[in-house]
Amino acid sequence: MRDQVLWRKEGRIVALLAERLDIDTERALDILYNSHTYTLLSNPDSGLQLQSDEYILNDLLKELDTVFPHLPARPTPDT
Repeated sequence: MRDQVLWRKEGRIVALLAERLDIDTERALDILYNSHTYTLLSNPDSGLQLQSDEYILNDLLKELDTVFPHLPARPTPDT
């Protein structure tokens, strides 16, 4: 059951990342799976699984900004 819940959470995060960066979902999945954020998300002891999708997405975007500081600023959603 926990694996299914995590799998759906990952799917939602990938969809949000693809939308935010205007990339296809395959590329977004690749970015997520190769991130430190995903390593933490895969570890129940980290507590990241308990956070909202948007919180995890923001962590991932911060990680990308750190790893790739030369990329242009990412658009933020209208609030």
